[in-house]
Amino acid sequence: MFKIYELVRASQGKLISGDGQKNVKGISIDSRKIQKGEAFLAIRGDNFDGHDFIKAAAARGASCIIAEKDLSGIGVALIKVKNSTKALGSIAHYNRKKYNIPVIAVTGSNGKTTTKEMISQVLSKEFKVLSNEGTKNNHIGLALTLLKLDSTYDLAVLEVGTNHFGEVKYLSAIAAANIGVITNIGPSHLEHLKSIKGVFKEKRNLISGLEKPAITVLNADDKFLRAELLRKNSKVFSLGVGINNPSDFRASLISRVSGKQKFTVNRRLQFALTVPGYYNIYNSLAAIALGRIFGISYQKIASALSVFKLPSGRLNLIKRKGISFIDDTYNSNPLSLGQALDLLKEMKPTGRKIAVIGDMLELGKDTAAFHAESIAKAAKFCDRIIAVGSLSSYSLKGINFGREKITSCLNSSQARSILFKEIKVNPNDIILVKGSRRMNMEEVFNL
Repeated sequence: MFKIYELVRASQGKLISGDGQKNVKGISIDSRKIQKGEAFLAIRGDNFDGHDFIKAAAARGASCIIAEKDLSGIGVALIKVKNSTKALGSIAHYNRKKYNIPVIAVTGSNGKTTTKEMISQVLSKEFKVLSNEGTKNNHIGLALTLLKLDSTYDLAVLEVGTNHFGEVKYLSAIAAANIGVITNIGPSHLEHLKSIKGVFKEKRNLISGLEKPAITVLNADDKFLRAELLRKNSKVFSLGVGINNPSDFRASLISRVSGKQKFTVNRRLQFALTVPGYYNIYNSLAAIALGRIFGISYQKIASALSVFKLPSGRLNLIKRKGISFIDDTYNSNPLSLGQALDLLKEMKPTGRKIAVIGDMLELGKDTAAFHAESIAKAAKFCDRIIAVGSLSSYSLKGINFGREKITSCLNSSQARSILFKEIKVNPNDIILVKGSRRMNMEEVFNL
């Protein structure tokens, strides 16, 4: 709930028409879903312009319009702003600062969403937690999440994404986070971030932008983040794996029994994850660290993690018409693909191991080398590989062995045909399907 004058102040806009003392129930950027009494904020996107839907929003009951254009005479309050997207962020920040609660921000090259979900599940044992829905981690999604914050919440857990320099700094400022978690640093979005050092520089902005008490949780087994730990900041908690690992939260005695990953933390209590993937031990350590920071017992944390389920499209073990797939289709980069291949390598089907590998996008000048390295890794243990997309197909020129195992195609629809008609998969096989979001790799098994 806002007063119109609050929205004017928060957005640094100008009230063109309307009564500043009137109430606004909330903010919407979708004229199709706006509720009566809400403000409609006209966002410009790549393929649409919210200003085209202002009259529709007013007709549906919007009590206020926030826009870059002076559209007088629409019959409701109008606030004119210089940039509506930035106005959304400013209003979200204004709403966040109304509540003196902890905000936890999570970033990293891989595992952001899973870690955010694990932390939220653990903290929900004793607190009411606000978090982004799915992967709404950009300047729009994060801002809309913060606009849901009200006095009923005890804390917020927010995923922070980036693919350009400056985005983490901007989103951190909007969120005014007190605790920052960085999962890892790897080759992602190199088209704009240029190098892994550039990725680290961008992700590190989360730490420098934290508000008091400015607590940081870092993966000490990541070489870039380990170097950050050497700054001797007393408010940094480290995560690591190994019985002699010096980290504050360390997993050891790792075993895999009856489909569960079991491990001990700080030699105290055994944890069990039903989700696959060695790197999910690191993600769970972040959740364990946050749980302990907020005073939740190890027993309650273990209970929360024991029933955790991975978000859609992330190492989900699924069946389609009796065929077993590892659905890791949400997105892909060299680090996450390597981790998924490690899982496939560990599995012991009675049939074949097959990898359907789609293009990894936004990797910059070393794109071909990254694809060739990943496919070559798969060729060492996979029985068959389907390389999907022009980048993956082109990279085959750099592969000197295992070529007889590899088939290339242009899209996921063709990959599905190759898989079922040429390779002729059967219930004894296990198939990993992974690629960047725009490759629509889920079409491989959506029969």
